Amino acid sequence: MLSAPQAASAGLPARRAAVAVLFAVLEQQRPLDEALSEGALSAFDGAGPVEGRDRAFVRLLVATALRRLGEIDAVLAAYLTSPLEGADPRARTALRLGVAQIVHLGTPAHAAVSATVDTMAGHGSARLKGLVNAVLRRVAAGGHAPREGAAAARKNTPQWLWASWERAYGAEAATAIATAHLADPPLDLTVKGDPGQWAATIGGLVRPTGTVRVVDAGPVAELPGYGEGAWWVQDAAAALPVRLLGDVAGQSVIDLCAAPGGKTAQLAAAGARVTAVDLSPRRSRLLAENLARLDLAAELVTADAVTWRPAALADAVLVDAPCSATGTIRRHPDIPYLRRRDEVGRLTGLQDRLLAAAVEMVRPGGRIVFATCSLQPEEGGERIAALLAGGAPVALDPVDPGELPGLPEALGPDGTVRTLPGFWADAGGMDGFYAARLRRLPTN
Repeated sequence: MLSAPQAASAGLPARRAAVAVLFAVLEQQRPLDEALSEGALSAFDGAGPVEGRDRAFVRLLVATALRRLGEIDAVLAAYLTSPLEGADPRARTALRLGVAQIVHLGTPAHAAVSATVDTMAGHGSARLKGLVNAVLRRVAAGGHAPREGAAAARKNTPQWLWASWERAYGAEAATAIATAHLADPPLDLTVKGDPGQWAATIGGLVRPTGTVRVVDAGPVAELPGYGEGAWWVQDAAAALPVRLLGDVAGQSVIDLCAAPGGKTAQLAAAGARVTAVDLSPRRSRLLAENLARLDLAAELVTADAVTWRPAALADAVLVDAPCSATGTIRRHPDIPYLRRRDEVGRLTGLQDRLLAAAVEMVRPGGRIVFATCSLQPEEGGERIAALLAGGAPVALDPVDPGELPGLPEALGPDGTVRTLPGFWADAGGMDGFYAARLRRLPTN
């Protein structure tokens, strides 16, 4: 994490890049990771490449603006004579980043104001620079402090998401979820072997499920073990679905929607014969690159998992289904502003088709694990209920408490798994995941 003085010293290219990235997310609806790519941070407005600590500053500034957008917009609304939605998009973006620095990052007011005004060069008339300057000076004089606790959690969560979480989990859990989204998460690693040794080497701690958790890790590629492929980045919750398949050594396992490959790597490292299926050629290439770094092998298939079928039935199938990804907001703070309520309905149809396909891919007696990194009930238990109600030849295979060390609260009464970002709150939380295990019944 950059300190306030370090953030204040970031140069104009970095601040202009931050404007470009936040603009891409909120005004053009582009994913944050895509907007933060090398292309987005190179030669923005001819200012030259953004590298090193300046790149870290860009991400910090943009992520802070996204995590605290509700508060930021409320502050700005008090100083604007017309609604923020009607402002020039570039001015709106600059204002949001200015408030993020003044109120939430502790950047000295004079530095935040002048540097933010400078980012407006080339983006409009002197009137826009004057507007940004005048509003941010008034904000700086206003003595605003970040909201805390439940007030911050509620203010920075879009209404439709808050309502769905409160309805599904209750007000206290919804507050814990939204509170977890306000902080930068630690780095979680899945290691090939001996988590204790690697935790000591990297400076992390081993969580009860075997994940190595590192706080303030710095650049991932510079950590010990990265070059030799000793571990890969994977949230503790994301590592659970593969665990539910049990001992897969020597078994044939199909991983549907496999890229970028964290779960494929888990299966291969455990000795499974893995067939990894993904629709996207680009993502399949990324999966291949990740397995090559880890020196792990899998059969890679670029195909539509809904229609593709294996030559022989598998012992197990993992359905890591595409979803709204609302369970990963702590790592992807753009998601609340890229997702819409009506998208969930479209995604649930795909999830149903993938589940139906998985049933046709596994042998009688074999296991299916269905998982989504979503907090929305429609993308979790409701999908399993619909599958069972439709007469599919499968039955729930309840998860045993011993399979979830350190997470008794994640186990539902029906033996399915639901993690929430508020779990392990004192250690940095975890992503929100749903997982259910099924066993294929014999056919008559």
